[in-house]
Order: sequence, then C-alpha cells, then structure tokens
Amino acid sequence: MRKIIKIDESKCDGCGICANACHEGAIAIEDGKARLISDSYCDGLGDCIGECPRGAISFEMREASSYDEAAVKARMTAAEKKAGSKTLPCGCPGTMARELKADKPAQKEEKTSCVQDSELRNWPVQLALVPVQAPYLEGAKLLIAADCTAFACPNFHKDLLLGKICLVGCPKLDDAEPYIEKLTQIIKLNGIKEIDVAYMEVPCCGGLVRIVEEAVRKADAAVSLKLVKLALNGKTLEVRQIFPN
Repeated sequence: MRKIIKIDESKCDGCGICANACHEGAIAIEDGKARLISDSYCDGLGDCIGECPRGAISFEMREASSYDEAAVKARMTAAEKKAGSKTLPCGCPGTMARELKADKPAQKEEKTSCVQDSELRNWPVQLALVPVQAPYLEGAKLLIAADCTAFACPNFHKDLLLGKICLVGCPKLDDAEPYIEKLTQIIKLNGIKEIDVAYMEVPCCGGLVRIVEEAVRKADAAVSLKLVKLALNGKTLEVRQIFPN
C-alpha cells in the first residue's frame, strides 16, 4: 500500500497542465484525457495536483507498484531522443511537431512598409509583468491571449485586439496560480466587465480559459467572457459567449 495519484476523468478536460508538471512523465494525455501511464512512474509527491485547474487529481492509498526511478530515467531519456519529431516526454499532443501548409504560395510584397497599423495600446503585455493597477487597465476591455495566437492569426490586431488592452501568457510553460491571483486583482481593482480570451486548439492551451474563469470566480465580479479558439493556421474554429448570471 502506498500513496499515489488518482485522476477523475469526468472532471478532466485534457488541458495537459498536469502532464507538464509531472517531472517523472507519469501522466500522458490520451484520447483527450489525462491518464497515469504506470504506477511505477509515479513518485507520489503530487506536483501535478496543485496545477490541475479542474480539481481532477487527488491522492489515494492503494496497492501499487513501487516507484522505479531507473525506469523513469530510461523512459525520459528515450522520449527526449524522439522529442524532435514527436512530443515532449509529458505526452501532451500540443507539443507535437507538425508542418503547416499554406493555402496559396507565399508572395513577396513589393512595399516593405507595414500595411496595417498596430492596435496595441499598452506595454508591457506579458501578464506576469503588468502592474495590477496600471492606468490603462481602469474600466478596460481585456484581451487575454495565449502567446502563440499572435503568430498564428494573420489579422490579430484587427480581428482580436482592436479596442482592447492586451495581456498574454502561456498556460503550459507558466505557472497557473500566479496568473490566477494577478488576474483576480486586476478584475477587482479596475472594474473589469468584459474579457476576450484567445487560445489555440491544442489541448494544453485550453488551460488559459480555466485560468480566466477561475480568476473571475475568485474576484466575484460580473464579467462577460468571449472565448475565441483558433486553429493552428490561424482560422477561427469557435467563438463562445459567457454572460454573468
């Protein structure tokens, strides 16, 4: 008998945050759900538990194989060698390398000047660097954007950023809790009523939606949300509106 993690698949949305947090690579995303690959890969320390925005991971005491550090190291080493063409050791499908084909051949513009004015109205834009009471936040409409969206969407400024204050972050590479706490304060102290969330279609990117939803809940504020999911080629896949009760 030993302590080991338990994953409630009914709560899991496959965001992949837990898989990234597990340094032993014991968790993988399979069929859109987080799953424990092997009991022997789980050390029972629970680094993944605090990272799950859905509360889908907990501890349980049960009969389980002993933690096998040698097996974990061997598996991680093998996974790292394949990472260049497949996924990271965490198994998150969002890290899979893929080539994106353009709809038409690239054409060089004769003019070198920018054909579209920037709609950026604030600096800095990285959520971790923005002061919670920066002057431009007062009563602002926010765009919370995953880092990759600006590179994927060719009309990011015109279609997503126009008239909004931009805050960016990565739900996979950055810790969720500091983002949640800072956003909670930004919402409470600045009277934020509208937030757009732009994120990519890969499962781990959905963690940004969970972060914003949790911040709104903790701020206990009436905030309208607009969730914009983008394909890897930048096209809009889905737009959802969530209005306060």
